[in-house]
Amino acid sequence: MDIPEKRNSWMDKFLNIVEKLGNKLPDPAILFLMLMLITWVFSTILAPLDFGETDPRTGEPLMVQDLLTGTQLANFLSNMIQVFINFPPLGVVLLAMLGVGVAEHSGYINAGLKYLLGFTPKSLLTPILILVAIVSHTAADAGYVLVIPLGGIIYYAAGRHPLAGIAATFAGVSGGFSANFIPSSIDPLLQSFTQSAAQIIDPEIVLNPLNNIFFTGISSLVVIGVGWYLTDKVIEPRLNRTLPVDDVIADVPSMGTLNAGEKKAFWLATGVMLLSLVLLFFWAYPIDSSLRDQEGELTSFAAPLMKSIVPLIFLIFWLPGMVFGFVSGTYTAMKDMVASMSKAMGSMSHYIVMAFFCALFIDAFTKSNIGALIALKGSNFLESLQLPGQVTIVGIVGLSAFVNLLVGSASAKWALISPIFVPMLMQLGISPDLTQAAYRVGDSVSNIITPLLPYFPLVVIFCQRYVKSTGIGTLVSIMLPYTLFLFVVWTIFLLAYWALGIPLGLQSTYEYIPR
Repeated sequence: MDIPEKRNSWMDKFLNIVEKLGNKLPDPAILFLMLMLITWVFSTILAPLDFGETDPRTGEPLMVQDLLTGTQLANFLSNMIQVFINFPPLGVVLLAMLGVGVAEHSGYINAGLKYLLGFTPKSLLTPILILVAIVSHTAADAGYVLVIPLGGIIYYAAGRHPLAGIAATFAGVSGGFSANFIPSSIDPLLQSFTQSAAQIIDPEIVLNPLNNIFFTGISSLVVIGVGWYLTDKVIEPRLNRTLPVDDVIADVPSMGTLNAGEKKAFWLATGVMLLSLVLLFFWAYPIDSSLRDQEGELTSFAAPLMKSIVPLIFLIFWLPGMVFGFVSGTYTAMKDMVASMSKAMGSMSHYIVMAFFCALFIDAFTKSNIGALIALKGSNFLESLQLPGQVTIVGIVGLSAFVNLLVGSASAKWALISPIFVPMLMQLGISPDLTQAAYRVGDSVSNIITPLLPYFPLVVIFCQRYVKSTGIGTLVSIMLPYTLFLFVVWTIFLLAYWALGIPLGLQSTYEYIPR
């Protein structure tokens, strides 16, 4: 029996406005191009003006650099290739995706997720599903296309409301996107943007790619706890009352199990991964290890181990993915493995285009000094308000969550706003590590209520397998409690984490002290 969805509710009206505004935004690549052109124009307008600010990097008066002079345009053309090639996120993301692509397309990641979900006790169904959803962040597509529909299938098979299973896994995959205790490509990606933004104020500053890993790891427990409570105590009871499953359900795939060959391949591949980690440990453990710096430290910026984080992410996924592919029969020749890597790179084609224009925009924004000027003026304004640092951080979380409703890509958003947020808060004594952590919270919690998320329509389709009347408003009404609870609880957790002084990650700090 279909339950008609309530029409013209305030939530539907609000979502219609957000959708219309979001649809008016150009593609991120074009957006960066437009921002670069706007930066050029404003650099010419602002260059003759004296703003009465001192450049903290040089001690000289801060002046805006005109980028439309003949000399600057010639430099722009002659340096364009180097600006693109040296764009920090480019190599980081592509290398990480090469390894993850093999693990994903060989079937290793999918097999691991199915194996974990296959023996889950019914009483722990919700927290285990959310845990698996969080682990799937290492290959986001696998989470959206495998874990979310499996959540519905497993709940339906257990006699529970399938939309509750979809909601729980959607909350883990997307609402808790920044909660993960396993390093992934998103860590060095965001760090690279943060470091580039911080260097607007402090050209010598260097951040660790895992500068938030402790916070995001423990945040996994927060997301699991909130998701577990809401799913079992709030969402599923409401669904049982208001949105019963259709009497006749079509096109619902079986959960499926691993055959003997896939199980063998999975455990061999997992053994290779564990062996790799053990060998890495014994390589790094000796005091004279070549992975340590000259002082014998493993976690310093100069340590080869810290410089190898992204290559290690590549190897940790590439090796077991290749083993699984050949043992399971997915790969019959090396060209099949290369095809997986090519497929992974094919999925990154749009990112490469976006990265090109993003690199040019950030370079122009930095050279113009407009970012530094905004940071100084903004910090002076915040200082005049005399707000506690905690209030400022809450504001960053809220603003990030709002911007996320209009711009879906985490990297695109951070590339846009980090040149403003990071230097501004550095002037207030707040470290780039803490600013990035606040952004990651805000960027995650509103993913699950915006139709502009690329996978949002896909999740609606998953729901319609069980309740044909499901629409965008239905899914948003299901997911909105997760957003509100995660926003409040996760933000409070960040403030408490800060108050206790627990390290955010490797070489992370809470305060920024000018050099």
